[in-house]
Amino acid sequence: MNATTQMNDAILQVEHLSMKFGGLIAIGDLSFTARRGEITALIGPNGAGKTTVFNCITGFYKPSEGMITLNRADGSSYLLERLPNHEIPARAKVARTFQNIRLFSGMTLLENLLVAQHNKLMKASGYTVLGLFGFSGYRKASAESMDLAKHWLEKADLVDRADDPAGDLPYGAQRRLEIARAMCTGPELLCLDEPAAGLNPKESAALNELLIDIKKNTGTSILLIEHDMSVVMQISDHVVVLEYGRKISDGNPQSVRTDPRVIAAYLGVDDEEVETVLTEVGDEDVIEQLDIGPDAAHGPGTSSSYLAGPVSDTVGHSEGERVTVSKGASKAAQVDAKANLPRKSSERATAKPTGKTSTAKPRGGRK
Repeated sequence: MNATTQMNDAILQVEHLSMKFGGLIAIGDLSFTARRGEITALIGPNGAGKTTVFNCITGFYKPSEGMITLNRADGSSYLLERLPNHEIPARAKVARTFQNIRLFSGMTLLENLLVAQHNKLMKASGYTVLGLFGFSGYRKASAESMDLAKHWLEKADLVDRADDPAGDLPYGAQRRLEIARAMCTGPELLCLDEPAAGLNPKESAALNELLIDIKKNTGTSILLIEHDMSVVMQISDHVVVLEYGRKISDGNPQSVRTDPRVIAAYLGVDDEEVETVLTEVGDEDVIEQLDIGPDAAHGPGTSSSYLAGPVSDTVGHSEGERVTVSKGASKAAQVDAKANLPRKSSERATAKPTGKTSTAKPRGGRK
């Protein structure tokens, strides 16, 4: 695949992105690519910087460093960090939803979807009052907007409630309505911030069905932040994992699911439990390659997510103080370091006492 084909295949290219708030580095030298026609999931623990990445992509923040390139299907490209935020939806065709539902609860479902097409209707009226007097171009645009709104109500399985107030919908239906409203803007890239948060299994299944339909039938690519791993693993083509603003894993869902760095950092298990978790997910090959355990000199406590190291920054708040360590701090970095150390046969034969019971089956005894 040549460079031109690779660029055409990538709808979004994030290169060396950094976002700093004073002395705090929220995103540090992040690079990843979202491919056209795919669902790319951005996951990580709370505070990993996922929403900050979304805010940089959609213009709410201007990054401190780096480039964010949006490649449209017509061949045009836009550097999103240079566009005014109000031009990103119109010119680059990027739409997003937020963690908290932001519907017009007093309006009907149909009206919510028509509001999303307001700019198109204003353009059809020539930005004058001609639309109020039956201007033909406006009448045509108005009919098209109505048809599009009804189309997405059907896709979201909400057409029977088109005239109900949006605030009367169940929570899961409101989530689908938000996505339908975003799709009424005609995006090429749809950014969804935790769309499955708070959904029950039935609502999650309906959400999955809608997102897969968007992927298959519209040509819209999806960038997804999500904590529900069942949603991520079922519908994602590509997963990027962040830990404290830095990428620790990047690949298909299966490779990310069994990556020991992800297990250590994202699941937040203690160092001595990582091998147990790997056994439970069935990745024996990874277990054989790694010697994962607490560092003898700088081992963290049972509830710690950090290793000792030189302190580069501290941020005080009402509940205490957050300390940033310049290196060797993250669980993912610890696993990487362990992976590069040779194991002694005597160490492999010695069990690591954890003081905790485990349901994991002993190695070699799995059926």
